[in-house]
Amino acid sequence: MSQISASSMPQASTFAEVETDSFRAAMRELAGGVAVITVGKGSDITGFTATSVSSLCAAPPRLLVCVAQSSDSWRALQRHPYFGVNLLRNEEHALADRFAGRDGLEGTARYAGTRWTTMLTGTAVLENALAAFDCEVTEMLPRYDHAIIIGRVCALRASAGSFPLVYWQGGYHPFERAIVNPGDR
Repeated sequence: MSQISASSMPQASTFAEVETDSFRAAMRELAGGVAVITVGKGSDITGFTATSVSSLCAAPPRLLVCVAQSSDSWRALQRHPYFGVNLLRNEEHALADRFAGRDGLEGTARYAGTRWTTMLTGTAVLENALAAFDCEVTEMLPRYDHAIIIGRVCALRASAGSFPLVYWQGGYHPFERAIVNPGDR
């Protein structure tokens, strides 16, 4: 295999940007678990639905999440540098829609009718989340119209017995465990 030198590669700035709609359509093919990100304290709470949650590292435990810089959640993170990551169960479509703003509710109204608790930081976490992570912000990296938020996991809780809510092709879908034929192993 031949080596490619950096000097023989074209500069990225010579390529045109990919169309936003094409990018969004292609990214809809990436299935992901759905999380509600909770932010704030007391009456100054808000949150959003995300599929842009990732484990950054396990030692030490760090998560990253992306948030729109135009959002109330971004502004709340400036005031309260803590957040909760709540992995949703398959049956929690309505909660995902509520925190995505699809019903027009904002702030504290998004929390109504659902049971919440706190762990160490005081940020609300969903009592029946498939898993909940209580995080302290360690870095905020504004990039383009979003920011990458890196959080130190201060506490967590996981509960088995349910399937995750999955987002794919612009909608929620049931998660089904693959049936493995023993002869295929």
